[in-house]
Amino acid sequence: MKIKVIEPIIDLSEVEVLQDLQPFVNPGTELSVEKIAFGPASIESEYDVSIAVPYILEKVQKAEGDGFQGIFIDCFGDPGVRAARELVDIPVFGAFQPSMFLGAALGQRMTIITVLQGLVPILRNQVSENGLSEKVVSIRPVNIPVLELNDKRRSEEAILEQCLRAIREDDPHVFILGCTGMVGIASSVQKRLLKEGFDVPVIDPAFAALKMLETCIAMGLKQSRLTYFKPPEKTRITNR
Repeated sequence: MKIKVIEPIIDLSEVEVLQDLQPFVNPGTELSVEKIAFGPASIESEYDVSIAVPYILEKVQKAEGDGFQGIFIDCFGDPGVRAARELVDIPVFGAFQPSMFLGAALGQRMTIITVLQGLVPILRNQVSENGLSEKVVSIRPVNIPVLELNDKRRSEEAILEQCLRAIREDDPHVFILGCTGMVGIASSVQKRLLKEGFDVPVIDPAFAALKMLETCIAMGLKQSRLTYFKPPEKTRITNR
């Protein structure tokens, strides 16, 4: 099984990403990580998404041509996912839908822990578009930029603090880590919450996305062409 991981940013180490994600997949699954050549250093706004998407879609088409069986766009904001599903005949996921629908299956009420306050309205829109407004009781930022999440101790403490505040104030039953830069933290936060007396799931969005991809590939499933129609043939001029 071959999965292409597309990083929708320019500022990263592809080797480190592979080291983070490889433990999430089955032994027979081959991951290949590739970042975009042009775009933002991180995704923290609609503007960042807009300038990244054309280059994401180039990588998506190339991945299908190279024989990959599934594509993971490694971002909780799902940048370019819907357009990518129109373009290719292999399953495509970002991190939002797999983690959110898994969370909805595990509990009645969810809290998303995100990075910055500016992402809260963007995530609220995503929640609404996916029909999850009644499930999501709060979206809480840790106020740490994406590029500073590599300080895992600081990130874990900030995430745990927001989880505990959410339990006191919002009564969530499930936590979703709302950035794939929070990779590798969910399990530790879940254990620490249990020590505090709260037996609740904490979902790593990248982990959820990769397992969803493996499941779809194993079952021979991809996006429906009654939802994601192939783009009609026409002349299109790009700026490159």
